[in-house]
Amino acid sequence: MENGNGKVKDTSTATVPPSIQQEPAAPLRKIFLVAAIAAGVQFGWALQLSLLTPYVQLLGIPHKWAAFIWLCGPVSGMLVQPIVGYYSDHCSSRFGRRRPFIAAGAGLVAVAVFLIGFAADLGHAGGDSLGTGAKPRAIAVFVVGFWILDVANNMLQGPCRALLADLSGGNARKMGNANSFYSFFMAVGNVLGYAAGSYTHLYKVFPFSKTTACDIYCANLKSCFFISIALLITLTTLALTMVHETVTAVPEQPVAVKKGQIPVFGELFGALKDLPRPMWILLLVTCLNWIAWFPFLLFDTDWMGKEVYGGDVGQKLYDNGVRAGALGLMINSVVLGFASLSVQSVSRLLGGVKRLWGGVNFLLAICLGMTVVITKIAEHSRGGAVATMPPVLGIKVGALALFAVLGIPLAVTFSIPFALASIYSSNSGSGQGLSLGVLNLAIVVPQMVVSVASGPWDEIFGGGNLPAFVVGAVAAAASGIFALTMLPTPPSDASSTTKALSVGGFH
Repeated sequence: MENGNGKVKDTSTATVPPSIQQEPAAPLRKIFLVAAIAAGVQFGWALQLSLLTPYVQLLGIPHKWAAFIWLCGPVSGMLVQPIVGYYSDHCSSRFGRRRPFIAAGAGLVAVAVFLIGFAADLGHAGGDSLGTGAKPRAIAVFVVGFWILDVANNMLQGPCRALLADLSGGNARKMGNANSFYSFFMAVGNVLGYAAGSYTHLYKVFPFSKTTACDIYCANLKSCFFISIALLITLTTLALTMVHETVTAVPEQPVAVKKGQIPVFGELFGALKDLPRPMWILLLVTCLNWIAWFPFLLFDTDWMGKEVYGGDVGQKLYDNGVRAGALGLMINSVVLGFASLSVQSVSRLLGGVKRLWGGVNFLLAICLGMTVVITKIAEHSRGGAVATMPPVLGIKVGALALFAVLGIPLAVTFSIPFALASIYSSNSGSGQGLSLGVLNLAIVVPQMVVSVASGPWDEIFGGGNLPAFVVGAVAAAASGIFALTMLPTPPSDASSTTKALSVGGFH
């Protein structure tokens, strides 16, 4: 690894990376182009979050098991992002350290999206029936595609954020602005993805998407993924063509590696062992924050279809609720975009990022608690009878308003933790890719817990989504408390990050 002066220091567990000279901060347009890749990545994520949970249930997976499908993401994230981060820190390719991984990730996304979109067709070709029962071959194709998609997304996101930190030239404020841009483009991708997901006639643009095995809902999903591939490939090509990494490397100096040990995991465990106290607190706050977010992110449209609209999977009323949820997510993303651009100014107005992060976590807790209120009002309006009509206007407006307000804490979640991790890693001299991989552990571990526990936990309390949402509200409140009381105040700006962090007490 490198120390803060760019010199190589010995380690007994890994090969030392090339020494990298700290380049001056890149022009804003280059940071903007790299951040724009997030729009293509998030377009695909938006489709996953809004449409895939209902889709897997249409393939025959019950709700209580649907959550296990989402284990693909955290498991691949736990393994792939640290490995990709480590090797991108050490990469000596003439194309740069980060760019080869970003290009490979974009290519894998295209493969994965094809498998997911054509899962029903491939399953039917392999012998699945056309009835309403489980379609095991289609499920197998879907799961393989989903795994590849999550691997590809982790290959993209980690190096993209690391490249943004590289282009920031060690400037703390510029790192914060770069991550705010990344969050903004995530919002742009969300808006496009949710808008596509809520449009019911998109399949007519690609008439070949509707087949015997793939109904209108499936064809719309397939068409959305076609657009997703085109957007991601276009943005990635523009960024990789116009942004070149300038890395000065010296020959590697090999050191002893313990027998049977993989260097990346030695580096990762070493990074965990030597983490400064502020980074441990950051991981704790991030972990609790994502325990709060994941139940809603995974089951928000399912909540709209079941609890708010009162429908069952496969029914028109449920489908209407899912589309209303996709509309809510699009509104959420519009708010997310505006909020992302104001994170830095609002944090200065409130006296620091810890106050902003703590405050919005309490807002997140309140919003998750409000899902219970909205559900009970919707149930009361139905009078206990089976729903035959959509909920009244006031209930729909209340649910959509909830989606909108949640865009504010989401903007902070998408920017502040990553900016802080980049600042800490610049101070310690560790690679940006590996440090962001460490932060990713605080995201994927909660997702694994939620994916495994939320389905059975909801089943114990009646099969709905509310029990997991309540747990999320408690976690959000705890995250807010720790952010306000334990998270150190980082420097707001620095021409020399190491000097500023020393003054701020981060050693």
